[in-house]
Amino acid sequence: MENGRVNHEMDTASTITIKGILSLLMQNVDEQNGKRLISLGMGDPTAYSCFHTTHVAGEAVIEALQSEKFNGYSPTVGLPQTRRAIAEYLSCDLPYKLSSDDVFVTSGCTQAIDVALTMLSRPGANILLPRPGFPIYELCATFRRLEIRYFDLLPEKGWEVDLDSIEALADQNTVGLVIINPGNPCGNVYSYQHLKKIAETAEKLKIPVIADEVYGHLAFGDNPFVPMGVFGSIVPVLTLGSLSKRWMVPGWRLGWFVTSDPCGVFKNSKIIERIKKYFDILGGPATFIQAAVPRIIEQTDEVFFRKTINTLKQTSDICWDMIKEIPCISCPEKPQGSMAVMIKLNLSCLQDISDDIDFCFRLAKEESVIILPGTAVGLKNWLRITFAADPHSLKEALGRLKSFCKMHTKLMQPY
Repeated sequence: MENGRVNHEMDTASTITIKGILSLLMQNVDEQNGKRLISLGMGDPTAYSCFHTTHVAGEAVIEALQSEKFNGYSPTVGLPQTRRAIAEYLSCDLPYKLSSDDVFVTSGCTQAIDVALTMLSRPGANILLPRPGFPIYELCATFRRLEIRYFDLLPEKGWEVDLDSIEALADQNTVGLVIINPGNPCGNVYSYQHLKKIAETAEKLKIPVIADEVYGHLAFGDNPFVPMGVFGSIVPVLTLGSLSKRWMVPGWRLGWFVTSDPCGVFKNSKIIERIKKYFDILGGPATFIQAAVPRIIEQTDEVFFRKTINTLKQTSDICWDMIKEIPCISCPEKPQGSMAVMIKLNLSCLQDISDDIDFCFRLAKEESVIILPGTAVGLKNWLRITFAADPHSLKEALGRLKSFCKMHTKLMQPY
């Protein structure tokens, strides 16, 4: 592929953001149609009253704030007690122990993504990204002048990684492989066996894995959540995560960048020094939010987590069952985790709908329902539906989606 073509495609990808497209869709809603707006487009569960954080989280923040001990700057890599608490929390699921030195506190998982790509970038480098995926990776890679190479996730295999395509895409200039598990936007949860194969493939190609686990532990299907760091002795792993989804506090912007690397590949003093220097120019989370983290992690009751999982399981079941009754769309895989699912759009049975973007804009205007066109996450003529909504609103939105599809379904021509 010619350099000009590659650069053009990177520029195109870099203009697509979820928030940008959702903003345009919101502007297309007809406020005069008498229907309340229901958004199934953004992965922010706090928009619905059935999803809220634990009381311990709020109390911990208030306690830290009222103590007046955390009004100043924190160390740029994060408060020592916060780093230690995150290391202990993540170590519970690993065959080795992380230290606080392995943990760097970030302003949400988005900043952790930026740190990972910045640390790996160098002239002429390329990075392997999943398709469909999370568009912030494309945006960050473009800013860091990383060439983007996409590998496919396979819907017919539960959105597993196409390992053969990874081997075909990687070369001596490949600096990283991004794995999102539990999956956004697909709602998949990878098995232990598949994650091990990914680790072995990455080790064979001598490339580290960037493990985006912002939806970590939000699994409610057949496969339990397995952190990629479990395979850190096979291949070095950069683990990205946050409090956002599991604790239902995306607006608190508390994330982490972690070197899950028991063999010490990232322990090189020059690498650590480079990471620390980069953090010197970043603005991390508010100090009092960081100070609340140890209590939040230590004192959150398991009942809170189970309630969240049960609610997501209920709403994912509603989504799965109702989609089966809607013409012109289909869901290849029942959601197993996270908060979203990918839906295939059958344009051949729809009249006057040109593609997934047209579909979503028409749906917003006619039914006041917001869903994300698949183009935004790299899969044209698919749709992403977020099911982290209260059951009543979800049923109403999917009911309107069904009416919309029926209205636009082509009439069968008589012989």
